[in-house]
Amino acid sequence: MRIALHTRVREDRIEEYEDAHRAVPDELTAAIRAAGVSFRTIWRSGRELFHLLECEDYARLLAELEHLPVNIAWQARMAELLDVVHDYSEDGAAACLPAVWQL
Repeated sequence: MRIALHTRVREDRIEEYEDAHRAVPDELTAAIRAAGVSFRTIWRSGRELFHLLECEDYARLLAELEHLPVNIAWQARMAELLDVVHDYSEDGAAACLPAVWQL
């Protein structure tokens, strides 16, 4: 399944956000892949962040990562940098952007 998400970086933390993503922990990327993600990209327009990922089951992905220590640490770090954060709770699976058009 293909999932699109929206988050927002704090205006004074853009550089830190981008720096953090140049050094995502290998343990976290391995866990994301193991949870079924085959593709993930984040684009930035000003403060707005748009995420696209392909995974087997998004709700299962969130459930597998929600309590994983490396993800908890990463999300705590991201919470310092973001005004709108990625929701890893059970409700997070419903936070996807709806597709409007596709070619």
